[in-house]
Amino acid sequence: MVQLLTPMCKHGVGKDERVTKPFLVSGRCRVIAEVGQSHDGSLGTAHAFLDAIADAGADAVKFQTHIADAESRPDEPWRVKFSPQDASRFEYWKRMEFTAEQWRGLKAHADERGLFFLSSPFSEEAVDLLTDVGVAAWKIASGQITDLWMLERLAKTGWPVLFSTGMSPLPEIDAAVGWAKAKGLSVAVMQCTSAYPSSLDAVGLNVMRELQERLGVPVGLSDHSGTIYPSLAAAALGAQLLEVHVTFSRRSFGPDVPASVTFEELKMLVEGVRATETMLANPVDKDAVARDMAEMRSLFMKSIVPRTDLAAGTVLRVEDLTTKKPARGVSAQRMDEVVGRKLSRAVGAGDYLQEEDIED
Repeated sequence: MVQLLTPMCKHGVGKDERVTKPFLVSGRCRVIAEVGQSHDGSLGTAHAFLDAIADAGADAVKFQTHIADAESRPDEPWRVKFSPQDASRFEYWKRMEFTAEQWRGLKAHADERGLFFLSSPFSEEAVDLLTDVGVAAWKIASGQITDLWMLERLAKTGWPVLFSTGMSPLPEIDAAVGWAKAKGLSVAVMQCTSAYPSSLDAVGLNVMRELQERLGVPVGLSDHSGTIYPSLAAAALGAQLLEVHVTFSRRSFGPDVPASVTFEELKMLVEGVRATETMLANPVDKDAVARDMAEMRSLFMKSIVPRTDLAAGTVLRVEDLTTKKPARGVSAQRMDEVVGRKLSRAVGAGDYLQEEDIED
């Protein structure tokens, strides 16, 4: 099992010092709540998301760190024109920016609430900013998986890398994971479908196993269905990472709201994942369970009894017999074996047929 270790960078600690704790460990599925751009440029809202995510029991919060001048051109087209206040997508990215001090405040808040702090960088400058702030791991959006200059920059930290694969073909994923391994980085891969929302028939749960067998790394699911069902199914299949977008309300503003779950749903998801972990960690021996339940079995299983009084020497017929609870005589499952044999003694109606009552 590959272990990802989380760098918990603290200000006031030497730059090269790191306190680490496990982020990805065997038998533990990390639930990541993605804020993305749902804060809509409001720092207060971003902090409110942190508290709601912690209250729901998730393991980690994830943002996106956009620096418009570093990552985009002013003529970048809209994927979908959703914002009535931004004349261009570039202006939207500008409005989404936080300062380094504000990012440090969000990281400190996450630490206080016991959350792993993640934010996807979209430029080399964003990598530098987040290196200073400190992240649990580098979560790389699929659109950045080929940005080798940016990847080379973040590799210098030695921190774990989580690749999302929503728009990536397998050879591209192979190359990215091969690059990370060559750098000596811990790496995990997340199946993703880049549709907002994604239909359930496009989630691709099967891809997780394919990626794990192909790459030999931990795998997970970054889901955009706007429901908790794919994540629960992924946890049952052994996913070690789950990521869902979150929203305060389905009436909230923003392009990711249709692909998000509410905090009530997030709490249900976390509870379901923990229950799934318990079940997966405790395989059951059916025979042992049956032995342990011998007393209960005797109450619910049935034995063979005569319908009427039968004399010794009677050749037993189907119509002479029935089955009743509790199980205190010859088992009901032996009915075919008993029919056609003789009684060695008289048996009253409703009495339990015993082994010694039947002649060989």
